[in-house]
Amino acid sequence: MHLKKYLGGFLFGGLLFAFTSYLLLDTFVIVRRYETVETAAQPVITVVSEAMAQSETVEVEPTSAATAIPTAAPTAEAVTVSTSAAHVVSTDTTYRDENISVQLTEYRISDTTVYVADVQVSSPEYLKTAFAQGTYGRNVTAKVSETADAVNAVLAINGDYYGARQSGYVIREGVLYRDKAVKNAVDLVIYGDGSFGIIRESEITAEALLESGAWNVLNFGPALIEDGEISVSVNDEVGRAMASNPRTAIAVVDDLHYLFVVSDGRTSQSEGLTLYELATFLKTLGAKTAYNLDGGGSSTMVFNGTIVNVPTSSGKSTKERSVSDIVYIGY
Repeated sequence: MHLKKYLGGFLFGGLLFAFTSYLLLDTFVIVRRYETVETAAQPVITVVSEAMAQSETVEVEPTSAATAIPTAAPTAEAVTVSTSAAHVVSTDTTYRDENISVQLTEYRISDTTVYVADVQVSSPEYLKTAFAQGTYGRNVTAKVSETADAVNAVLAINGDYYGARQSGYVIREGVLYRDKAVKNAVDLVIYGDGSFGIIRESEITAEALLESGAWNVLNFGPALIEDGEISVSVNDEVGRAMASNPRTAIAVVDDLHYLFVVSDGRTSQSEGLTLYELATFLKTLGAKTAYNLDGGGSSTMVFNGTIVNVPTSSGKSTKERSVSDIVYIGY
């Protein structure tokens, strides 16, 4: 009698446990490959920037940058771009060829080591994104160093880890992969001409973004700097994250002039940065638009095939986290 009395409860509990376990596995473990990606051609190419044409040394000089969302796709005349570097000069902290210039600098901010790659390119063609394993899907991941090696990246950082979520716009290399909007989501748009814009998903459709010239859309956030002004407060944070964390960010200083930034954190050597500290630092470097990418254990920078920072999830061990995607500079 007693068994019959509780049998229904046992069965319900068992079913609930099984269903919850499946949801967790489906969200974080089960790999679903939706589409293998082939690199598309960049539709808009611009000429060599004046700074790269006239100088052998690249320096960060804050100047104005066009960051407004265009109302139509750019119409600049396309030119042929190189698919490989002909003349490369490279050191542990620098890379330079006829189209790409990278200067890596290490800073110490708020008891934290911060790595900044100052990048200038001759064309937006060389600012790229890539999916882990060359595949758009769910729980399809790889280490940043592995994906960077697969695409021969000169410089790479982790992206927005789109595969950890089931919604939020995903546009990569001019292709729309996911159009399900998230309420209050703030995205970074990288347009075909290499300019940056900040949009709210509730205010524009993914299809409209494509029509406006969006080439890559990253969905993490928040925006750190908009129109040259800091757009986060001292108390802003990502979800339930701690106040100080390893961080990854990308910013634009001027036309075809970018900053790739990764900070360490969660260790005795590096405490980590708040969003406001990161935004304040980027503004001192001349950033006109800056955006926070996936951080914490995901924060990783790879330069010339070498991991630059100290990736860690717990602070107890150094280990790269496998992620869904990267943002990189390369051919």
